[in-house]
Amino acid sequence: MRLLKVATCNLNQWAMDFDCNMKNIKESIARAKEAGAVIRLGPELEITGYGCEDHFLELDTITHAWECLKDLLLGDWTDGILCSFGMPVINGSERYNCQVLCLNRKIIMIRPKLWLANDGNYRELRWFTAWKQKDQLEDFLLPHEISEALCQKSIPFGYGFIQFLDTIFYIYTLIRAVAVEVCEELFTPIPPHADLALNGVEVFMNASGSHHQLRKLDYRIRAFISATHSRGGVYMYSNQQGCDGGRLYFDGCSCVVVNGDMIAQGSQFSLRDVEVVVAQVDLDAVAGFRGSISSFQEQASCKTKISSVAVQYSLCQPFNLKMSLSGPLKITYHSPEEEIAFGPGCWLWDYLRRSGASGFLLPLSGGADSSSVAAIVGCMCQLVVKEIANGDEQVKADAIRIGRYANGEFPTESREFAKRIFYTVFMGSENSSQETRMRAKKLADEIGSWHLDVSIDTVVSAFLSLFQTLTGKRPRYKVDGGSNVENLGLQNIQARIRMVLAFMLASLLPWVHNKQGFYLVLGSSNVDEGLRGYLTKLDEVDMGMTYEELSVYGRLRKIFHCGPVSMFKNLCYRWGARLTPSEVAEKVKHFFKYYSINRHKMTVLTPSYHAESYSPEDNRFDLRQFLYNARWPYQFRKIDELVKELDGEKVPFGESSDHEKMGTTLDGGGGMGVIAAGSGNPKAGH
Repeated sequence: MRLLKVATCNLNQWAMDFDCNMKNIKESIARAKEAGAVIRLGPELEITGYGCEDHFLELDTITHAWECLKDLLLGDWTDGILCSFGMPVINGSERYNCQVLCLNRKIIMIRPKLWLANDGNYRELRWFTAWKQKDQLEDFLLPHEISEALCQKSIPFGYGFIQFLDTIFYIYTLIRAVAVEVCEELFTPIPPHADLALNGVEVFMNASGSHHQLRKLDYRIRAFISATHSRGGVYMYSNQQGCDGGRLYFDGCSCVVVNGDMIAQGSQFSLRDVEVVVAQVDLDAVAGFRGSISSFQEQASCKTKISSVAVQYSLCQPFNLKMSLSGPLKITYHSPEEEIAFGPGCWLWDYLRRSGASGFLLPLSGGADSSSVAAIVGCMCQLVVKEIANGDEQVKADAIRIGRYANGEFPTESREFAKRIFYTVFMGSENSSQETRMRAKKLADEIGSWHLDVSIDTVVSAFLSLFQTLTGKRPRYKVDGGSNVENLGLQNIQARIRMVLAFMLASLLPWVHNKQGFYLVLGSSNVDEGLRGYLTKLDEVDMGMTYEELSVYGRLRKIFHCGPVSMFKNLCYRWGARLTPSEVAEKVKHFFKYYSINRHKMTVLTPSYHAESYSPEDNRFDLRQFLYNARWPYQFRKIDELVKELDGEKVPFGESSDHEKMGTTLDGGGGMGVIAAGSGNPKAGH
């Protein structure tokens, strides 16, 4: 047997906070060594933090990363343990996203990332260059100060792996190989681990900066399992966990997979800054697995050779009953409801403790959106109290500071903690119902927030009186005989008044209660409303479309990349048993008209939690213009031509048509092969 103990970790890093990041890195190494591990893997770009963005363009960031690495190597942190550290490195005139592999106070090699993440939320090509020289390792001259401190002049740089020459067995010498695969590389059509396995690499170390997205974890875990199921190997995965300064929550779940079986798994959502996952494996199991696969043997015999670095050091231990082996375990998944609660709850805690604020303030209307946000803050408070009970001193210290506890007191009950750090305000008007007022109060009581109930009618009346004095006219709601323009204007007045009052309360309520600091105002709106630009009142009639329809439009626009014409074609299939092509055309045109008119609102959307690929957030995820020709003359003309060809006043499919039933498999003519997945029936319930 060749017994090997490995450690991977979830680290809650903070972009550009080198002290915080170094503290977490050192603690993770200490825990790994205490557990007896001889390999320690950290997340991608862990020294700087993944989310530095344009700070990566600053030479200071690169310099500070080298300074931190020097600190790690001059101490005893890497004594007897192979450590992989993530940091940016400049080689020549190019900047690379690298893993630096270190052992016994020396740098063994630097492995630059081959394939950069550059879609969705990721923009790595803005800051880094992909390494393209895969046929050899080159000599990299270390920065002068690093070279002098480590007594190393140059080191191997490039794509390759490390061969450890173990001599613990007296009959023969065994070579065990370790290699790095960085985040995105795992998900490419031809991932590096395929060729590396054929070259004899038995341990793969994947350093990642992967954010939470609903139901994304299963996709990720299946990739780990697939990487070793057909070719064997030990696959280690490390990830950041927490909000490192941006809209993303990195959801941890560091793990170890052997020959397709999960043998160790870390948490997906946690308030802990450091979590170390340890597993003990037998590399003979990898060799035996590969030896039993004829096709693997055949392909390995004609492999493309990859460069390597030889290290005279023993990683493995021989057979020893005192060293227990890690066995397969059941993979842990959270329900969608838990993901929605825990992910944003953990993100809000990081935001709160790192912003210097004293708490949150939420305008709580009693509706679905604001009530959901309140429940997430309540969940956050429960997570804080639970983690304190589990003995986490950092969470305890942060909670004591934010909650202004004294005399040795600390949070022991979530509702009591919420009372200290969470204000909710019901801002009612003459149009508000008693039902929503009572619902808001009941929810606030259940969570424990400090709840206020205020009427804004006098402020609205003052605005209207001022307007009447200036113009001689007084607008009316539609129900009172007013026009659409008047109705929208009055709704907007109420929304703006609530916004001003919320920020006033957030800045002054701590002063009222003799507290220091300020409160962060939490906003709440439906993502579909953000897409439509309708952020003031939940009314499907006023919007001119149902929320079900709006969700369909949004997913086709973003996830399936449909323009107006492709959306029309696909919805003709999906809704063809209920609507005529002419009716579908009008709905599509109506959506794109108001989407275009209101797109500018997405450019000023306040920082918000990214939860799924449907997001219309303009900052970096959904990059589109904000000034459109809202008439879409060319595209709408093409739709009109199609309607004419289809005899647009007739329903194309009968009531019993299979088109709706098979909506996820038919080709809608737009090149997707998927028709409005989950779109439902636009006339149902109306």
